[in-house]
Amino acid sequence: QVQLVESGGGLVQTGGSLRLSCAASGRTFRGYTMGWFRQAPGKEREFVATITWIGGSAYYARSVSGRFTISRDNAKNTMYLQMNSLKPEDTAVSYCAARASGRIIITTDVDYWGQGTQVTVSS
Repeated sequence: QVQLVESGGGLVQTGGSLRLSCAASGRTFRGYTMGWFRQAPGKEREFVATITWIGGSAYYARSVSGRFTISRDNAKNTMYLQMNSLKPEDTAVSYCAARASGRIIITTDVDYWGQGTQVTVSS
């Protein structure tokens, strides 16, 4: 079983930056694929980025590629999302996600979710 606890959301102006953290715990966490999704009011939850536990291969949604960077510190069981050049359309609740086996691309791939953290970008 995996537990995910997110932090780092907040309010920034357009062009600003935020760094999200997701602390993971669980005896079977090692080797899990992890990622980030987000959901804006009135919209479906969408994929943002993902990273493998071993190898650290990262993949991004086209809408954030070049602006966001996903990373993880395996010793701390923590995943991060560095968000730069933020835009108002990035305003959403951001969710940490994990899967025991396989890739993360869509919401149904996900085995475990964090509680969400609000990211608000003002114009």
